[in-house]
Amino acid sequence: MTTQAGVAIRVLAMRVLDAVMHRGRSLKAELSATLPQVADTRDRALLEAMCFSALRQRAQADAALRLWMAKPPGPQDGELRALLHIGFAQLTALDLAPHAALSATVEAARTLGRPHQANLINALLRRAQREGLPPADVALLWPAWLRKQVETDWPQDAAAIFDASQHEAPLWLRVNRARVARDSYRVQLAEAGIEAETAAGLPDALLVRSPVAVGRLPGFAEGDVSVQDGAAQSVADLFELPPGARLLDMCAAPGGKAAHLLERDPTLQLTALDVDARRLSRVQETLARLGVSASTRVADAGEPATWWDGQPYDAVLLDAPCSATGIVRRQPDVLLHRRPQDLAALTALQARLLDAAWAVLRPGGTLVYATCSVLQAENADQVARFLARMPDARAEALDDAFGQAAGVGRQRLPGDRKMDGFFYARLRKAAAAGLGG
Repeated sequence: MTTQAGVAIRVLAMRVLDAVMHRGRSLKAELSATLPQVADTRDRALLEAMCFSALRQRAQADAALRLWMAKPPGPQDGELRALLHIGFAQLTALDLAPHAALSATVEAARTLGRPHQANLINALLRRAQREGLPPADVALLWPAWLRKQVETDWPQDAAAIFDASQHEAPLWLRVNRARVARDSYRVQLAEAGIEAETAAGLPDALLVRSPVAVGRLPGFAEGDVSVQDGAAQSVADLFELPPGARLLDMCAAPGGKAAHLLERDPTLQLTALDVDARRLSRVQETLARLGVSASTRVADAGEPATWWDGQPYDAVLLDAPCSATGIVRRQPDVLLHRRPQDLAALTALQARLLDAAWAVLRPGGTLVYATCSVLQAENADQVARFLARMPDARAEALDDAFGQAAGVGRQRLPGDRKMDGFFYARLRKAAAAGLGG
């Protein structure tokens, strides 16, 4: 990387972080708009890593600024604050070469029209290099209302949830069994210098010991493998379907769970819905890369009258929109953006989608409800309310392969077996009188 390129990457990272921390922007949206501006894959990876690391260690960085500055920068001087967070991340989380990180970050300040702050930035970064960042309570990264809710829902596990959510998520792979055996693919990885291990209870999964760029994965473009957390891969294990069964994926984007089910059984008649056309295009791209097919449709899954043909489904997957509190390590900006009113809106949406799923499911059919949340309101309580209003619904017991008991479902907490936080419930619709299930 040239010096000029290194400075440009820091400037872009600062702009992304400033937008996320101070203007309520989504990290995913900002990166999607910014990364195409960077030609070199290594530079793109560095930009992403700086932004993610800065958000994960936001509490420690702000503690340093409070201790080391008479007047720490706040949102009113967002560029300076964001640039310092980017600088700290390079030195304390990413362990980059100090000289290069320091010089490029200080030069970025000059490029941004802040030459008068270059000496200040240099001094603060050098102190971070010498001393590291001061300790801080990572729970304080969570908004007070959300922190209290987690502590109420998981009094014995709350500290572990907060801690696990601040660590970088490992790279999980899902091997496409329709194209290659998992053990054979593991050999291919080893030949490419990538070490991976199998995971008990996850027949298609490999856990990569040191994260690598997707472009280095053998056969990725050809559909041999996908990136998918182990907790998300577990969803496929909740289905036991005969060949040719009709299956509905109500909120399908980005398509990983639908693709996994089709890799296991290409005869499934799978319908994939999503309310967002752009997100549904990602589903179509995913299915095409993996060599599987499904019927895809832009639709509000909660309004069956607008899309359903009247023929009941044998099974429905509702991977519901949720607070994403189980995947903070993958989406650290969730903690900046989530508001109490969001939870009320999400639980109402989940209930509407559950009712719609039940309406299109045949008697004797299976509904799998899943979220990447750790909040009981979206999970155990949501399912309990559903069962109370649907007399023909019963929950089926799940074993501890899916985490710890949570009402009639199971909850995997963030970091458990190195996976994301995820909730699972499997519900069976009573068979009609005189008919088999």
